[in-house]
Amino acid sequence: MPYPSPPRFPSGPRVRRRTLLASAAGTALLAGCTSGADSGDDASATARARAAAAADSTALLARYDAVLTAFPDLAERLRPLRAEVAAHVAAFTEGSTPTATPSGSASPTPSPAPVPARGKDALASLAAAERALADRRARALLDVPGEPARLLASTAAAGAAHAYLLTTGAAK
Repeated sequence: MPYPSPPRFPSGPRVRRRTLLASAAGTALLAGCTSGADSGDDASATARARAAAAADSTALLARYDAVLTAFPDLAERLRPLRAEVAAHVAAFTEGSTPTATPSGSASPTPSPAPVPARGKDALASLAAAERALADRRARALLDVPGEPARLLASTAAAGAAHAYLLTTGAAK
């Protein structure tokens, strides 16, 4: 006995279920990432996040400088990472002035932590500082919209990469 032929659907492009689900997920993601026009709350949250990130990067830069002063033989290894941290400071302070920073919005910039006596320990302390800062930035990016969130995300990723390079000995 022959099987009945399958029903015929209108001809045209077929949309696979996987494609449809991916499109729906992408649409939901885009809707969550764009909040329309920046409100005053978004602007102040962005200003606070930028000021805090600039202060954190400045403090991290001071730690790099302290380690480089104590261990000049690490200069070749640390120079590229320090340059990226300096670029982060510039990115977070771009377009802002010190007087435009909301009072009390940034954590106070502490003096750099004491540099450990051994170079290996100094690298480990830098790695821990990079990791802690990457974690803070990953949490902070949830509170800011669009471009500032992307900047926090990219600098958090860079910090995580720096921590990895500092602990594996691959930062040459």
